[in-house]
Amino acid sequence: METKEVTRENPPGASLTSQLIERVGQTHLQRRLYIQAHHAAKAFHRGKTLFHIENATWMHIILHGLLRGTGLYGIGKRNFLDVQIRTNDVRIRDLPEALDGFTLLHLSDLHLDLDPSLTPVIIDRLKDLKYDVCVITGDFRASTAGDFRPALAQVERLMAHFRSRVFGVLGNHDFIEMLPALENMGIRMLMNESERIETDSHASFYLSGIDDPHFYQVDDVEKACQEIPSDTVSILLSHSPETFKKAAACGYDLMVSGHTHGGQICLPGGVAILRNGNCPRQLAVGPWRYKTLQGYTSTGTGSCLVPVRFFCLPEITLHRLRPLGTEVASQ
Repeated sequence: METKEVTRENPPGASLTSQLIERVGQTHLQRRLYIQAHHAAKAFHRGKTLFHIENATWMHIILHGLLRGTGLYGIGKRNFLDVQIRTNDVRIRDLPEALDGFTLLHLSDLHLDLDPSLTPVIIDRLKDLKYDVCVITGDFRASTAGDFRPALAQVERLMAHFRSRVFGVLGNHDFIEMLPALENMGIRMLMNESERIETDSHASFYLSGIDDPHFYQVDDVEKACQEIPSDTVSILLSHSPETFKKAAACGYDLMVSGHTHGGQICLPGGVAILRNGNCPRQLAVGPWRYKTLQGYTSTGTGSCLVPVRFFCLPEITLHRLRPLGTEVASQ
């Protein structure tokens, strides 16, 4: 399979192009490829925010130098590897009894090629977790341009340790050429699509996923939800929480996201020094609500630019579906 970087001189091979057209359509593919070729490494004037820190390689150098010089790098690195397990109970009105306790394992912003020492930590954290479905909300790799094969190799290491079906969406760091490789590993990538999930007890809900809404702006929430019955529980995967208004308008019960990293490098109390994403501050981390939509924005499982965290630990999240009005002991 072709996994070469896309540039104007090096378009994807015919076989890979055909696969991608079949999966996402000609228009979607052309938009993604154009932005990858012309804008993927630009830090300014692309997408919904003025400045994209993840595209600024000079910021990596500055941050790394400052942290080394102040002696804080070691502390930040230990925090980077201190992946927390968090539980989020999602109360849904008229939840079918058979879905009570159904659990989604949520990882986001893995950036696995930034520092491969994170992969065995995640594997260790997964060992004793109980869940029904795994979802990954984008940014499998660290860079926004260049060779993505090292990240795919780390994702393949993880895949051997999931004990359920795995669903995912692409983030703003991910090239669309990664899609066939991820699906060949067993990840059902949702590209403005929905899939009906049926449990062993024959209860069902719909799981949707959209392509990156932040940098590439190729999300289509309306397309993803168009075949979902109005009386069915539905969950949306979106790399960034900035699609919250569209998700609410489409009647989703829950949207899970990442992208913001919760700030990653924060002041005491988790106050972000830099905000990543175009959404209200109250949607930037943890559980939130907008009208009838419940949401959760992960702090991310990995880190961006440099493998450090301050006052904002990385996480793996267990989202448990519960009927409205029940009380559940905290885990």
